[in-house]
Amino acid sequence: MAKLKTFEDAVAFVLENKVVTVFGSKGSPHPSLWDNTALSAAKPKSGWSPRVRAVWDWKTRIPMTYPDEVFYGKLPDGDAALIEMDHLRAVHYPEAHRPVTELPPLAQEVYELIRNEPNYTGPLRKQAIEKTGTTKSRFDTALKHLQSSLNIVRSLDPDHDSDFWLPFKDVHLDTVQMWENQR
Repeated sequence: MAKLKTFEDAVAFVLENKVVTVFGSKGSPHPSLWDNTALSAAKPKSGWSPRVRAVWDWKTRIPMTYPDEVFYGKLPDGDAALIEMDHLRAVHYPEAHRPVTELPPLAQEVYELIRNEPNYTGPLRKQAIEKTGTTKSRFDTALKHLQSSLNIVRSLDPDHDSDFWLPFKDVHLDTVQMWENQR
């Protein structure tokens, strides 16, 4: 078992394992940052434990620091994961990608909102609720469908202080084109 203590340890762990979940889940075939971090999970009197702070930082900072080497997204089972970029292109994308037209109607509508105007989760949720009459829970499920099917991604721009959604193909056009050309 890895004993991750530093940002550099976490980067090496992701690159070595190809797919690493952030917090892990029972039955997952992938190792997690959470389960392999040697920092204390004990909750201090205030704030987050050292482990929570580190894992939360790493899941954002690794793909932001190494955007050509590491991808952040959701696996088909919904787990948040860091994926080594060559693995994303060669294995994960062809296995996990589903065209938007194969997703539930609400996911298709949310995708169109993002395609027309990339946006933060809050305003996007408000637009979807106003347009479709959906609920927060159903919106969140649609967003997960779009992430796990590799149709949207979170922006890595450090100027965005919360989740800002973009079409996957706008960020990873090379991957999309590679697989479209093989059909």
